[in-house]
Amino acid sequence: MPQLIEETPPQELVGGTLAVPVETPASVSQADGPREGRNFIFLMIHQVLFRIGWIFKTESIIMPAVMDFIGGGPVMRSSLMVFNRLGFSVPQVLFARRLKVLPSKKWAVTVGSFAMAIPFTILAIIWANGWWQAADGSPAVWMPYLFLALYAVFFCTTGMNQLAAHALQGKLIRANLRGRLFAATVLVGAPTSILAAWYFLPGWLADPTTGFVYIFAAPALGFALASMFVAMTVEEPDGFQEVITPLWQRFQNAWNTSKENPNFARLAVVAVLFSATFMMFPHYQTLGRGEDEVSMTVLMKWVCVQHIAVAIFSLIIGPLADWLGNRAALRLTLFGASLAPLMAVVLSLLPEEVSRQWYWLMFAPIGFTPVTMRILINYTLEVAPASEHPRYVSAVSMCLALPVIFGAVPVGVLIRWTGYTPIFAFGAIALMLATLQTFRLAEPRHAA
Repeated sequence: MPQLIEETPPQELVGGTLAVPVETPASVSQADGPREGRNFIFLMIHQVLFRIGWIFKTESIIMPAVMDFIGGGPVMRSSLMVFNRLGFSVPQVLFARRLKVLPSKKWAVTVGSFAMAIPFTILAIIWANGWWQAADGSPAVWMPYLFLALYAVFFCTTGMNQLAAHALQGKLIRANLRGRLFAATVLVGAPTSILAAWYFLPGWLADPTTGFVYIFAAPALGFALASMFVAMTVEEPDGFQEVITPLWQRFQNAWNTSKENPNFARLAVVAVLFSATFMMFPHYQTLGRGEDEVSMTVLMKWVCVQHIAVAIFSLIIGPLADWLGNRAALRLTLFGASLAPLMAVVLSLLPEEVSRQWYWLMFAPIGFTPVTMRILINYTLEVAPASEHPRYVSAVSMCLALPVIFGAVPVGVLIRWTGYTPIFAFGAIALMLATLQTFRLAEPRHAA
């Protein structure tokens, strides 16, 4: 069975970093033989448990509603996505070199998955003890800021964990099986998580003063359990090397990726345009609930619709990506994602009683967003040299993050001034442009 080559003197790469040579016949992927089946199963279980935990903190619905409940307005609601994308960018760039030279990637994923449970455990304890309330029973003035701080910590750990998980998947699972891994994860995880949300969320959302304890505890439990299964994968150590560089140089290296690879530069444009979807995420549920803020129990229906859509799209897109390539799949998912803000614009122009009756439909195309993220990463893994997976993924993450970091809060301010319609119209245009940009991307399987 082929093994990784022994360490060899590093060779200089463009951008000023040093690394061992990339894949050769002697250093092919570890995705071969019986261990690939074992790794496929344990990675699938890990992702299934992640999906179950994640549904209780759905970014487009649950977390913005929590922020509204504890007193956050449009600006603080928008700040949720700033910390979301910040966590998926800066920590990844800083962690990319350390991850690359780490012989075993699975332990980074194990520790990272467990660390993701800690902020939600803290929130559950705070809520269970009533510390989130002021003397008069209203949310304490500091609670939105503490929530944002823990949210930021969560996404810093999530960003590093996801970078490690993508690198581990790229190492252990062949490119033409990654779509099937995603589809298998959805086939098992989606029904389980949707049934859990359908059963538990109505009761938990009916009385947030007590129910939020369980909404915070559920992700903590899911992430902690997930960490156990990724530790069971079989992985042989890498022999990659890279010199230690200053912090600023690591950001420069991520930027250099687009200069070294013209196709990646075009992919970066896709990522920047796609980032518009994250600026709109926190505001969908607020627009749907309206000024009178209908009962939070309606959120359960929206969560289930969104995750059912994710499941259906994944079962179609995963095999399609394996068959036609990730570029074609990315084109389709971006177009689908553009329908969400477009539907929000149309619904916002209809009479309120009509809009509210049909608003749940809008969460179906939102289901394209996580599928698009997965396909975007899979395409990145496919066009990147094996030794550079962490750097390429972190570079894509930076492209997704920077527009949100600098644009999400202004979007919240603009919503106060202009309402939701212009913002969602702008988002729909950006996603359609991202779809068109995919026609300029190369299909790596055609070049093979």
